[in-house]
Parts: sequence; structure tokens; C-alpha cells
Amino acid sequence: MAEGNNGDKTLHQIAGAFKDLATVVADSPNAELEVAPFSRACSLVSPLFGCLGVAFKFAEMDYVAKVDDLAEASKSIKTLQSLIDRDVQANSVRTAGSRTRNLLRVKRGLDMVRVLFEQIVVTEGNSLRDPASKAYEQVFAPYHGWAIRKAVSAGMYVLPSKEQLLKKLNEDGEARAERVVIYEIYLQLHVLALTLKYRA
Repeated sequence: MAEGNNGDKTLHQIAGAFKDLATVVADSPNAELEVAPFSRACSLVSPLFGCLGVAFKFAEMDYVAKVDDLAEASKSIKTLQSLIDRDVQANSVRTAGSRTRNLLRVKRGLDMVRVLFEQIVVTEGNSLRDPASKAYEQVFAPYHGWAIRKAVSAGMYVLPSKEQLLKKLNEDGEARAERVVIYEIYLQLHVLALTLKYRA
């Protein structure tokens, strides 16, 4: 994983980790993503969900549990494809708690972050409400019932501002530099999402 001299700057760590993953898959159309570096990179995203507050508490708890499961799986399963193949052979892909299903949930979490960052980049102002609402509606809402959607909608009113989010993530640089890092993460997640989509 790429380590820089960015201290505890969460966004920089996420950008470096996903850049490494995107490089692996971009360098070779047949490259297989290893479970261990994938789960490590995904674990770096966990604090972001926590910083979004009540609206994304369900996503944080679910995401962290699924990433922990993938990290545990990495002790005995080398690649994501092997992980999926095992579940296919066991006819457990759609079984609750299967590693393939957990991988799908993690992918949805990454998709939410990707859309959130895309919306942060294209949305003016300091509010996270519109970017977070669009990300939720696009990624999670189709899988949630009315009650959860309403609870999330109510939670959108207590989201931190973009500035507060950056401070919570230990990002204290100038706004332009932070937008560049956010956009870089978006691009890396986009490359990874496309790769996972077309290989599955």
C-alpha cells in the first residue's frame, strides 16, 4: 500500500491505497485483486462513514463488519476471484453472510463513497446534504425499505459541512488541494468499480 508523509490524513491514505489497487487492475486485464490489500484499503474508508453521522450509521456498522469478514478471509483466500469461486462451488453466493455477499455490500459502500465524492466535486457550497442525498439515493435507497429511507432522510439534516468533514478526517489543507485529493479518490474508485463490474 502506498504510504506517504501525510501523517494521519485519511483522504490521502485512501487515495494512496486505492491508487495501488487501481494500478494493479489497470496494468493487466487478467490481474487478480488480492483480498488482503483490498480489505486493507477498504478499512481506510470506515472512518469516513463514521464522520457522516447518524444518517450513515447503518452503513458504517454494516460496512465495517463486512470488511472485517474480508480481512479474516484473506488469511486463507488469496484473491477476490477465488473468494467468489468458493461461494459459487458451495452454492452459497446468495446466502446471507456469504463472503461473496459481504463483498457485494463492501462494493456498495465504495460505490456510495465514489458517488459522494463525485457530487462533492461538482456541487458548490459547503453543505454535504445534496451530495450525500444523491449518493444514498443512487446506491443504497433501492435496497432499503421505507422506514430506513425515512430515517436516513431525517439524518441528512444533521450532516457535517464539507469543511467539518475534512477536519474530522484530519484534512486541514487548503480547499483546492482537498478537492484534488477527493477527485483522485473518486477516479480510483471509479476505475476499481468498473473493473469489478466487468469481471464479476
